[in-house]
Amino acid sequence: MSMRYKGGVISATAPTTSSSVASGVWTLEQQMQAIAASAWPLPTNPPPSVSYLVVAGAGAGGGRHGGGGGAGGLLQGTASSVTTGSVFTVTVGAGAPTATGGAVGGIGTNSTLVNTVLGTVTSLGGGGGGVYPFPNDPGLSGGSGGGGGSDGATAAGGSGTVGQGNAGGIGVGNQPGDARICGGGGGASAAGTSGSYSSSQPGNGGAGTLWSDGYYYAGGGGGGNWSTSINAGNGGIGGGGGGGFQNGGGAAGTGGGSALNSGANGATSQTNPGNSSGGDGGANTGGGGGGAGQSQYLAYTGTGGAGGSGSVSIRYASTYDAAASTTGSPTVTVSGGFRTYRWTGNGSITF
Repeated sequence: MSMRYKGGVISATAPTTSSSVASGVWTLEQQMQAIAASAWPLPTNPPPSVSYLVVAGAGAGGGRHGGGGGAGGLLQGTASSVTTGSVFTVTVGAGAPTATGGAVGGIGTNSTLVNTVLGTVTSLGGGGGGVYPFPNDPGLSGGSGGGGGSDGATAAGGSGTVGQGNAGGIGVGNQPGDARICGGGGGASAAGTSGSYSSSQPGNGGAGTLWSDGYYYAGGGGGGNWSTSINAGNGGIGGGGGGGFQNGGGAAGTGGGSALNSGANGATSQTNPGNSSGGDGGANTGGGGGGAGQSQYLAYTGTGGAGGSGSVSIRYASTYDAAASTTGSPTVTVSGGFRTYRWTGNGSITF
């Protein structure tokens, strides 16, 4: 037998209310009781626009006399016309894995942000660092380009993508004492430095970009060095890994800081053989991996540093409501008058 329930509904079952639905016709007293019980849908106040940052996975450093890995491509901007029900879908790219056995550094994976009004924002994975010997010495192109290796007089860096990153630096080889100074990977704000024996210039990674959350992202990896007193390249600010160093009195490069996670320092070896691995790029920064001073060649154990994974962030004034829902377990920070959602894996947000 059907009965009349709250909400003016004649039914065999009682209606229910929640924070998202309340079917039926309800008195003001019934509405107030449901609101007090957090079981009533309330008007939302989404932000009219949000800032976004999309950082791709970075390239790995070259695995033998290797150039630094290029930073993951970085795109930032504003998405407008946000309304109740607006959905943004996030895909976060992985960094390229450690380059072993003297291999060319791998290319990072793209990151994307998709919304029906904004369209699809795609940041490109960073290019890998070049290695000895020819023809694998040029750095690979990507969001930012990888640094050149060190076979022959010069080895070109890979090109960066306009609006996302910069080119890798040039590597030099066959210098006095068989010195090899590899190029730094490109960063979001600057190109990687070219190695130079005559001016004692290491291949430093290019600088990353400062975002509104106070962190730098997408620094390039430092180039590795062999048989010289010149230090290996430092990782670019924003998570770039330091270059490795093998033989000659110099030292490995340091990882780039001022990032969500700093890049790792490269390894130094003054013994023959030894470990002169490049440092990994900082996780979730899109920082490039550092190039190796020497490789897993004969009894050497050096590897090119892995590229840092990417991340996607959305940020807006905290005077507006929190999102209605999210997936992918983003980190949520409310500070300084802003609410920031940061994804380190795939997910979504609904306002």
